[in-house]
Amino acid sequence: MKLNRLFLPTLIFIVAITSNLFAQYEEWDADRWTSEMNNLKARKESLLKEKAALNAAIADLKKTSQQDVDECMNELYALVGATKADVDAFRRQVSELDSKIKTKQPNKNERQAELDVLKKNEISALPEFFDKVHNQMQSALNNWIDVAPEKVYTVVRGDCLWNIAKKKTIYDNAFAWPKIFQSNKDQIRNPDLIYPKQAFKIAELNQDEVAKYHKMRVTWRKLQQ
Repeated sequence: MKLNRLFLPTLIFIVAITSNLFAQYEEWDADRWTSEMNNLKARKESLLKEKAALNAAIADLKKTSQQDVDECMNELYALVGATKADVDAFRRQVSELDSKIKTKQPNKNERQAELDVLKKNEISALPEFFDKVHNQMQSALNNWIDVAPEKVYTVVRGDCLWNIAKKKTIYDNAFAWPKIFQSNKDQIRNPDLIYPKQAFKIAELNQDEVAKYHKMRVTWRKLQQ
């Protein structure tokens, strides 16, 4: 009941307003309707013209802005004695070399030589390229570590670890035989027993190992004198 008492006055008010509006429009004659339609059409045309003018202004601003940017860039290129075509070509060279360095296309020395040529080009001083060419790419080259391909030696009749290590193509030092043993424990149970056709990995000696085995050989030779 309370809801009905509240709703009924509101409904009466809405109906009254709506009736008044319809009554107002019903009082308009044909001339009034025609005049109103003409006013709306004129307003529409005016708005469309304003829109067209705004679009034209925006287009002019974009064109002017692009021209300013182009002029600025051309002045910058002139400072390093280059044209836009020169810069575009340099950009391609940088991209190609960067890809070669990232994929470690052989070899490192050749890539360094290519980078040195780019560094000497005055275009590399432009903000777009300076950090890339002089810092990032050089850092990538500095961190490029060439991993030597793993050597493999196939045992023949009469071989022993001592004689294998002594070969100039292996370690050129018989005292380095433990390195072969350590690198091939999956195949060698007893360093005194190896067999033909066994394929041994020949790992590179680090600096400490080279010094250690060299010292052992020198000491042994002195004892033989």
